[in-house]
This record gives sequence, C-alpha cells and structure tokens, in this order.
Amino acid sequence: MPRRSPLTLAALATSALAGLDVTHAAPLGTPHGDVDSALLTARDGRTLVIRAPRTAAAESEQSADLVAIRALSDGVRARLPFGVPRMVGQAPIGNTRAIVSEFVDGTPATLERITPGTAASIGQAIAAIHALPTSVVADVGLPQLRAIDVMREAVIALDRAAATGLVPAALLRRWEGAAQDSALWQFTPTVINGALSASSFLVVGESVTGLVGWARLQVGDPARDLFWMLGSSDPNVPETAFDAYHQARGVHDREVGRRAVFAAELELARWLLHGTERRSTDIVDDAVTMLHALLDRVGGDLTNPLSTKPAASAGLDDVDALLERGAPRLPGSAD
Repeated sequence: MPRRSPLTLAALATSALAGLDVTHAAPLGTPHGDVDSALLTARDGRTLVIRAPRTAAAESEQSADLVAIRALSDGVRARLPFGVPRMVGQAPIGNTRAIVSEFVDGTPATLERITPGTAASIGQAIAAIHALPTSVVADVGLPQLRAIDVMREAVIALDRAAATGLVPAALLRRWEGAAQDSALWQFTPTVINGALSASSFLVVGESVTGLVGWARLQVGDPARDLFWMLGSSDPNVPETAFDAYHQARGVHDREVGRRAVFAAELELARWLLHGTERRSTDIVDDAVTMLHALLDRVGGDLTNPLSTKPAASAGLDDVDALLERGAPRLPGSAD
C-alpha cells in the first residue's frame, strides 16, 4: 500500500471534524512503520495530529490506545504532570479509520539523549501514573494483574524460552532463581502504562511534557514501566529516575529495581520466542546473540543473580531498542 501523503491525511481530518480548515500539513514521525501520520495546523490556531494505521496490528494497537485514553477522564488527567493526547475526531478510510487528536508539544525522547535531569522528570511522571486509583482501569474492564499473576507469567515465558534449547543454561538458572525468590514478588500492583520506552515521553528541555502510547494500560507490576531505562549507557540515568520515582511516590518498593532487571533480561527471551513463533531465523539469531552477550556481561553475577541497585545493567543496552521495534509484551496485556 502506498503511503498516504500529509495532504491526503489533511483531507481525511476535514471529514473527521466538521468545519476544520487546515492551513498546513507536514509529515510526522519516520517515513516507515505501520502508521501514516501528519501534523496539521488549522486556521483557528489549533495544532492537531492525524494517524491512520497501515496494518492490522497497528489498527489493533490504535483501538486499544483509544480505550485507554477514554479512561483518562479530566479528573484523572488533572493528576498527571504531563499532557495526554485527546481524540477529537475520526474518519473511515478503507477497512480502518484515521484518528485526529490534539497535539501535545514535545520531542520524543531517545535513551542515549536522556540526561539525569530528564531522568528525574521521567521518574516523577511514572510515579504519577502509578499513583492513579486502580478504578481508572477497573471501570473500563482493562487487565488487573495480581503479583502472583505477574510471577506466573514470567515463569511461563521462562519455561517456553527454556524449551527452545537456545537459552544458555547459566542464564536459565539465574532467572529460575529470581522466579523462585518469594521476596521479589511481594509488591502491591499499581496502575501502569505497560508499554513504556524512551519515545513514549515527549520532552521540552529536560521536562516531560507529554506521554503517548497507552494501549497497555492496566494494573500490574510497577517495574514494567521502569525496566527500559536499564539499557542506558549512563548509570546515573536509571539511578536518578528510580530515586525521583521513589521520592514522588512516597512508597518504597524495595525489590522494584531487581524486578526491573529481571523484566529487562527476560525481554531478550521474549524476543527469542517472538522469533520462533514467526519462524524468523533473523530474529532468532538476533535474540541468541543478545542472550550470549548478556551472559558474557553478567558473568560473575550468576551466583548472586540480580543487583539490588537500579543502575544501568550490563547487557541490557538492546532492550529499549527492542521495545521501539515492537517486541511483544505481556500476553493478556499486550498480545
């Protein structure tokens, strides 16, 4: 399918919003991927974004995102120190639909450019999400996972990865030790975004101004929203973010750092499973290379599995890149 031009998307936006007069349309985001998008300027001064999915997977993601965004009422949004795009219109296009949303100012973050100052703002932003009442999720029927559910899901992923015969035995022992550590799973589930990566955050200067991508909104493990930072090459980034997170929440989850390390490492196993399910030799080879690189880097930590400090974890520099590339997330909350 040829990509839709900004002018085509602008025309769609005028059919989605009665009376909309678009004076300028510009490409938004990369020219690749599963979504066509444009930034629109209206004569009345509004700045809007229109997105049209190109694949069934992107359409499913868009639908889930809309359900979550609708759950974020004005009262909920008032609790968040950043903007969340609000849908203002939609228009059918082929077998799918284009969605018009308000524009939230800011540039998508990249992990390598996150400074400790930005990390502090990110930690505070994540803490605000986790402080939301669980009724935000419950009232719209989104997933609500208990701590035991999170642990069981990790064990299932671990067992499936072990069955491939491609995960180094030493890593399996490391992960099995974590799964069997009851102290690790003593946490109170919170509202989580569930799909965060660096580009989820819109930033101006060193401050988070917006957050995009809410398709995995649920009640679950707070570590799921934090682990992607462990791939930073600057150990001050995750350390600062975790410190700001704990200070903003006022509730100290002693094991959230270790669960974040476990979740990040297990993401490599999920990538392997994704490759085997797709029967993609390229993805499987990529995952195996990452797993062996992780084994080489954690080396001496295998007998004392997971660090208790939320510093950048060796061997996890590929994790955020996997999330940006669309690596699969938790079943039931992502697949």
